[in-house]
Parts: sequence; C-alpha cells; structure tokens
Amino acid sequence: MKIAVAGGTGFIGGRLIRYLKSCGDEVMLISRSASGGIRGGLKTVAWDECMDRKQMFEGLDGIVNLSGESINQRWTAQAKGRIVESRLDTVDKLARLVGQLNDKPKAVVNGSAMGIYGTSETDIYDESSAVRNVDFLSGVVEQWERAARAIPAPRLILLRTGLVLGLEGGALPLMSLPYKLGAGGRVGTGRQWMSWIHADDIVRLIRYCIDTPDIRGPVNATAPHPVRNDRFGRALASAMRRPHWLPVPAFALKAALGEMAEMLLTGQHVLPKVALEHGFEFRYPTVDEALNAIYGRVP
Repeated sequence: MKIAVAGGTGFIGGRLIRYLKSCGDEVMLISRSASGGIRGGLKTVAWDECMDRKQMFEGLDGIVNLSGESINQRWTAQAKGRIVESRLDTVDKLARLVGQLNDKPKAVVNGSAMGIYGTSETDIYDESSAVRNVDFLSGVVEQWERAARAIPAPRLILLRTGLVLGLEGGALPLMSLPYKLGAGGRVGTGRQWMSWIHADDIVRLIRYCIDTPDIRGPVNATAPHPVRNDRFGRALASAMRRPHWLPVPAFALKAALGEMAEMLLTGQHVLPKVALEHGFEFRYPTVDEALNAIYGRVP
C-alpha cells in the first residue's frame, strides 16, 4: 500500500512508519518543518508544501494524521491553546488538501482519544456511546473530531486512542519511574479504569483499518481487557520485578502535575467493539501479556 503519515516523528507515528515499511508499504512523511526530499529513507513533505506538491498525494491508499502537541505537560493556559490549535490546524490543512485531489485516498485515519467519553468508575463505553464534554480533554477531542469530519475522504476513521504502552514514549516511562525506585503503588484510590493498548497493536490496528473497506467512523484503539489502576500497577510491578506497595495520594499528584493529574486520577472502561467485530486480533489482549513483553519477562 501507499500511505502518508503526518506526525511520523512522534512515539506512535515513528513506530507506525517502521511497521508499515516492514510490511513492504511505500511510506511518505508529512512533517511540520522538513522541506520536500528524502529524510531517513522516506519521501518527506512539509505541511506548508502540501498544496504545491499535491500530485504526491494522488491515488494513496491512506493518510494517517497523528499530528498534535503532546498532552503530557502541565496544562497552563498557553499549553492548552497549543494543544487545541495544533490539532485543528493540521486537520484543516488535511481537509483542504484532500479536497483538491482528483484521486482521493481510499481512507484517512485521524487521531482522536478515548477522553471523548468523559470519565466514570462504573460505565462501559464503546464506539456507540455518547460523546460527553465534561473537562478540558474531552472538549479538545470533541473539537478535533468535529473538525476531522470535514475531511472529504471516501472513508474517515477516527482513532480513539487509549493509554499506549511502550518504552519509547507515552506515559509508561513516567509511570514506571516510582517502580524503578522501589516505591510504586496505586494512584489515588486505585479504582479508576485504565484502558490501554500495546504500541505494537495500535500500529497494526491503524493499518488494518486502512486495509478493511467496511471500517469507518470512530474506532476505539484500546485492548479488549481494561483494568483498574491498582491491577495495572500490580502487573507493572510484576513485569519489572519490583514491589507494589506505596500509594500515590491524589493531592500529591495534583501538586506535581496540576490539572493534568485528572487523567491519572479518573478513567474510562473502553472496549474496542468495532475492531473486534471486524476481525482484528490483538497480539497483546491482557495487561500482563503486554507488560511482560515490554519488559522482556518470559512467563
């Protein structure tokens, strides 16, 4: 397949590009700054050059847009502005580009997040669940998806990503730090749900969505077996061969991270109904399998 990836220098994007190349796909990188040419063996085009080089995008099998400012930072007013604007700006550019193409990509996969469902200790969410704008993160994702729906592609997939597990980026390196120091434990009450996915599975799922003609609309990129925070911590401790004993109180997390702490203190029980109904098979369906694989522990 021929696939263009925006946000390909990030944690998920970089892994996706490596996976697509291993599948024999022809991959093009859309970058915020690099001008057209070859970069790391990839055809590369900057966002600002896309309209002038639109012939490069004719007849693609897919475009994957994972661009956006990281949410893993203290949510100051300035950071919130960058988080929102970075997502809306790239989606707008992608919508204008696709609108100008004669032979449009068969599918566009646009980043999203499970935060769109809001949070709950009791509710279970799948792709048919209602959108709930209850906090900053859910508001960002709602705006992001609303903008993405203007992309005039034959098929649009909205990838509602959960907690992506890998050592190269995302939240896991930060979450594992207390365990490395021998001081890991539950966060807050430990009852909040954690809907997660192994980094290998999310890149496999993205390609599967592009390659499966009847997948469209929201797709939850989460493993089929979410766990509560305390259970996740115990699995992480076991995989790292460290103790799980010292709780992190909510007030301490809020003091350290500010408003962003709410991501770790609240949660969602999110199921990948669309992926499972369309035959996608998770390589790491349980948290023990995922974390043991990441930390090299053989059962």
